Amino acid sequence: MTAGAETSDQIHERLARLSRICLTLPGTTREDKGEHTAFRVAKKVFVYFLNNHHGDNIVSVCCKVLPDDNQRLIRAHPSKFYMPSYIGPRGWVGLRLDLPAVNWTEVKELVHTSYVQIAPKKLARALET
Repeated sequence: MTAGAETSDQIHERLARLSRICLTLPGTTREDKGEHTAFRVAKKVFVYFLNNHHGDNIVSVCCKVLPDDNQRLIRAHPSKFYMPSYIGPRGWVGLRLDLPAVNWTEVKELVHTSYVQIAPKKLARALET
C-alpha cells in the first residue's frame, strides 16, 4: 500500500483500530461526520480521524501534543507527521495512517497524551493510575 492509496476496507480497519484505542479511555465518545470522526471526552475533542480532509488525500489521526512537540515530530519524521489545517498551529499534530506500516504503539501514545491534556483532571488522573 502506498501513501494516499487506501481502500475503503483499509480505511475502515484503521478507524476501527483507532476507535478501540480511544473508546477504552474513561468517558469517551465517538462522533462520525462524513469522512471524519471526532473522539470526545467531556464534550471536548481529543482526537480526530481525518480522511482526505479538504482534498489532501491523507488518512490520519490528529492529536493534541505537548508544547512544540508538533514541530519537533514533523521535523524529525516529515514523511509520517504533518501540521493539520486549522488545529496544527494550536498544538496539534497529524500522524499519517495511510502509510504501508503504522506503529500502533505510537498512535496509542499520541492518543493518551492528547486525552490527558484535554480530559477533566479527575478522568485524566484515573488514566494515570
